[in-house]
Amino acid sequence: MTPLILLADDKKSAAVTDWSARIGWLVGLALFVALVYWLMREGWKWRGTLQGDLPELPTAPDDLGAARLTMSGRYHGSTTAGQWLDRIVARGLGSRSRVELTLTDAGLDVVRPGAPDFFIPADALREALLGKGIAGKVLTEGGLLVVTWAHGDKLIDSGFRSDHAAEHTEWVDAINSMIKTPSTEGAER
Repeated sequence: MTPLILLADDKKSAAVTDWSARIGWLVGLALFVALVYWLMREGWKWRGTLQGDLPELPTAPDDLGAARLTMSGRYHGSTTAGQWLDRIVARGLGSRSRVELTLTDAGLDVVRPGAPDFFIPADALREALLGKGIAGKVLTEGGLLVVTWAHGDKLIDSGFRSDHAAEHTEWVDAINSMIKTPSTEGAER
């Protein structure tokens, strides 16, 4: 009987949870996450301040004319042309959103619910191509319609993705056919 008494004597109770230490760690983690979020937000605002020289975005004229093409999809952002990671956040161009695109002879009308709309006049269009990424969004090859356009003295790439990716090629062809190059301008005279 002695061994049974000794076995019962060796058992100890489970450790009690130290709630004050656990709460302290959770508060510390929450403060760290809040600090990181605040720093990201300040960086976004600073980038917008640095890009403050970007002129106001053009708005669509009252009479756009007949639509050549329409598309619904997503607007993924705008960057400095050729620099797919240099996001432009000024004038609301950094806000991702749904988009309704309408291409007319006057230009490209970009309607974004919940974000500022803008218009790209036909004479500001420089190029359209199929891309795979823009400022934090990477897709399969040809999964993104990238439109290069001039705004003030800056060339901008804007990325769009249609709800039906098969439409992208038609959009590239239509936009590029509208662009007047110096050789075609001379031929028209």
